[in-house]
Amino acid sequence: MTSIAGRLVNPIGLGCMSLSHAYGKPPPPEEGAKLLHRALDLGYDHLDTARIYGLGRNEILIGETLKGRRREFVLASKCGIVIDGDKRRIDCAPATIHAAIETSLAALQTDHIDLYYLHRRDFTVPIEESVGALADAVKAGKIGAIGLSEMSADTLRRAAAVHPIAAMQTEYSPWTRNPEIAVLEACHELGTTFVAFSPVGRGMLAGGVADPAQLVDGDLRRAMPRFNAENWPVNKALYAGFAVLAADAAVTPAQLALGWVLARGPHVVAIPGTASIAHLAENIARHDWRPDAALVTAVDALINQATVAGHRYSPAMDASIDTERFA
Repeated sequence: MTSIAGRLVNPIGLGCMSLSHAYGKPPPPEEGAKLLHRALDLGYDHLDTARIYGLGRNEILIGETLKGRRREFVLASKCGIVIDGDKRRIDCAPATIHAAIETSLAALQTDHIDLYYLHRRDFTVPIEESVGALADAVKAGKIGAIGLSEMSADTLRRAAAVHPIAAMQTEYSPWTRNPEIAVLEACHELGTTFVAFSPVGRGMLAGGVADPAQLVDGDLRRAMPRFNAENWPVNKALYAGFAVLAADAAVTPAQLALGWVLARGPHVVAIPGTASIAHLAENIARHDWRPDAALVTAVDALINQATVAGHRYSPAMDASIDTERFA
């Protein structure tokens, strides 16, 4: 068990985004509801959503589906990314944050969100002001704890000087190593839980991408450099070796990726997302398994920032990210 927002949870949580958009075609709401109930039945007790997911539909789905089981899980949501028509912007001004919290509370059909994140850094607003607004919401009892997403160690320290930061959520897996530059250590130093999203490499480390060219229109991966025609053959070959390591360890590739992430420290949790009940069960089945040092070393030698082909985001998306970058 790992602590997040003052509560012990299973180290494998559930990222709920894919129930509403992003990867493939999202399931109909009734199927998403079945998956959410099954997640709680399987032992998931940390569910992660955001105001932007499905343009609000994800929060509505969780609120409507799980309002009768609200005490069974830590509920996390996020604000800060705003969609206006076909334009996307980042807005972490205090007034925007307060309005977003009210909208999230209504959509989630609750009077209290356990963990509320700034989804991205707003470079036009001092982080101290944005965190101050969230601190006011903590005092008002509307949120229980404050989190940051895709931000740097320096930003984390500045934020923590205003109010304790319960969680830092950032992409992390064998093929995305940026948190190793500084954020993982900063989280350990400050007592902040590190929440790894996309811990199975956006499906790549689970064998979930056979041919990126066949991904449906609107799938986020179609715009990600690692899945383009130039880089994918290199990355696909890395997966082949990774699958052999998993088979030798008698776990699935997804379980190896998750175990590798969790082996980084007791302050680390992972939130793989899925719209498949079979994958839901697979991801949590070995939540207490960790690879030994030799296997970690083998994974590190095979997949790392030097062997993966392509940046994780397009230049436009990368501009909104505050996390440290490798040279």
